[in-house]
Amino acid sequence: MALADRLLTAWYAGHPALHLLRPLAWLYRGVVQRKRRRFLAGEGAIYRAPAPVVVVGNITVGGTGKTPLILWLIEHCRQRGLRVGVVSRGYGATPPQLPWRVGADQSAAIAGDEPLLIVQRTGVPLMIDPDRSQAVRALLAAETLDLILCDDGLQHYRLARDLELVLIDAARGLGNGRCLPAGPLREPVERLRSVDALLYNGADDDVTLGYGFQLRPTALVNLASAQRQPLSYFAPGQQLHAVAGIGNPQRFFNTLEALNWRPIPHPFADHAQYSAQALAFSPSLPLLMTEKDAVKCRTFAAADWWYLAVDAAPSVAFVTWFDAQLARLLPGRL
Repeated sequence: MALADRLLTAWYAGHPALHLLRPLAWLYRGVVQRKRRRFLAGEGAIYRAPAPVVVVGNITVGGTGKTPLILWLIEHCRQRGLRVGVVSRGYGATPPQLPWRVGADQSAAIAGDEPLLIVQRTGVPLMIDPDRSQAVRALLAAETLDLILCDDGLQHYRLARDLELVLIDAARGLGNGRCLPAGPLREPVERLRSVDALLYNGADDDVTLGYGFQLRPTALVNLASAQRQPLSYFAPGQQLHAVAGIGNPQRFFNTLEALNWRPIPHPFADHAQYSAQALAFSPSLPLLMTEKDAVKCRTFAAADWWYLAVDAAPSVAFVTWFDAQLARLLPGRL
């Protein structure tokens, strides 16, 4: 097990050795708190865009479902007649220059897996740059937009924001509640008091502190042919190889089990790079992966490789609340 995986397990399951990391955690906590205080005081170079900016992020390391929620937000805003764009750090991307406009025909190596997935699914204008403020400037110079969605970037305090949406894994929660490296938190837990909305991924209903949010499987998509099949294409009890290079691979494997299939799990690191050789598993069975993994595997996919398409389903209460925020941020547009 890699060091990162051992740390992740310790953060959420507990380990007595973590107390040795507390001095580093307090140092990290102090740094991020000073950074936020400077932002709140208006110190430093902070860019405020001429269009409202909605940040979708988290305070924990690991996957919480940001990309599916971004996809839902894009479609929801478009249905209300809004021109929406997205900015992203582009983790793992190696573009020729920055900022970089992501195109659907680019490779994941150039564009990054999550930005490429978003553009291929929606065609949305999307700019990547570790400096989100630079990405927003470049995007607005190229497009006339009503709203900017910032994929991650909750801790990127060089960009002013009008709304902060934070996702939390309902099953794992905040782990031991400590900051890095003694725990999974990017910011202290009290940071959650200042965000605009909390969404709990996996919660069936709204909870006291936030809104329920589900990821619902919708179809099987063949990597080689792009053919879509209903979930019933795989019979109950179907054995298959399951590949997940995401922040929380176990969530994907649990989803497959809930669909009454028998996955053989193959967890990879988040944003992992693949090859045909790395995915040549035995015995010979259908291979099923996440859509995020699929954007990196289409060029060498075998005929029986599939990805599971999932759609975000936030609660009715969240949809009502978010529409009210859009009306506030864009008076006269809705």
